Amino acid sequence: MKKGCIICNTELIEAPLLKYENMPKAAQKLPDKAELKLDKGRKLNISQCSGCGLVQLRGKPVSYYREVIRASAFSPEMKYFRKRQFKDFILKYGLKGQKILEIGCGNGEYLSLMRSTGIKTYGIEYSKPAVNACKRSGLKVIRFFPEKEKEILIDGPFKAFYTLNFLEHLPLPGIMLKFAANNICENGVGLIEVPNFDMIQKKHLFYEFIGDHLSYFTKDTLTALLKINGFDVLDCRIVWHNYIISSEVRKRSRMDIKSFNNNRSKITKELQEFINSSGVRRIAVWGAGHQALALIALAGIKDKICYVVDSAPFKQGRYTAATHIPIVSPDFLDKEPVAAIIIMAASYSDEVAKIIRKRYKNRIKTAIVRDNGLAVCGGF
Repeated sequence: MKKGCIICNTELIEAPLLKYENMPKAAQKLPDKAELKLDKGRKLNISQCSGCGLVQLRGKPVSYYREVIRASAFSPEMKYFRKRQFKDFILKYGLKGQKILEIGCGNGEYLSLMRSTGIKTYGIEYSKPAVNACKRSGLKVIRFFPEKEKEILIDGPFKAFYTLNFLEHLPLPGIMLKFAANNICENGVGLIEVPNFDMIQKKHLFYEFIGDHLSYFTKDTLTALLKINGFDVLDCRIVWHNYIISSEVRKRSRMDIKSFNNNRSKITKELQEFINSSGVRRIAVWGAGHQALALIALAGIKDKICYVVDSAPFKQGRYTAATHIPIVSPDFLDKEPVAAIIIMAASYSDEVAKIIRKRYKNRIKTAIVRDNGLAVCGGF
């Protein structure tokens, strides 16, 4: 049994929120008359994560947690709601004609509704009878339950996925979500729904706890789960008479930081041009903060710098990390003069420039490393 939180692995608050005795073992696969003697109640301990705040059950999941069993699919009102919801989802994200995956499709009731909106539907379901029922209806469904997040389906990648009232049953919902992310396209979207624990709290519905549901999500804890597992949350709303949290997500893209390399090349070139313009004369850097240490290394100018000036006494007499340039006090400029100073003091740079200008007039050429390049600000 997992000891930490189901979604973030943080330690649970030690004392359970609730302790229920002689509770139904499960909400599905109910005993018939012959099985009554074997049917016994169970204890439910309802706990809360000390980190993300998720309310959850301690204990093993029901034996059939991999399977989707839906009574709601027989409701005409629910069918109408789902069909309208699916049409809006497809229109909103431009999915018509694209491939979409339902994770935990049961007997295919919602998969058939999704297919009727003009989209290519695929489903995964663990229940063998349910998979056979889907196939009899002409649906593309395989018997499968992801035990590892990196498992890939041969019909993918998909443009979108959806999973409805399934995550709350899973002992490791993060694996399911990472599996979904790995099987959809870049910028792919998803629709995820779970029962609304915010409503359960508000109405004091003490009888909503059952062994089938391991997680009891609020909007905040569902959003935390989705973000932890690789999704940006586009919309999160309460639907279906306040009973369901419905969240629309987009697969988080790899961050594009080409501009970092472009700016590095630009500033490195400008630094080298400034150094070359000073000929063979001595050059110092003012600033031994982390930005300066990194920039000296990244720009490859350590051999051109005779020393680094810094006003902090605890840095003086030491050397720059990695590049090993001596760090000295500002008074050292009088003992060992330089022809030019490159100021790398971040938000203090203008203050340093004023000190140099006041103390040395225009005898020392100065330049400031700005966010977007090198600014020459004084000297010959």
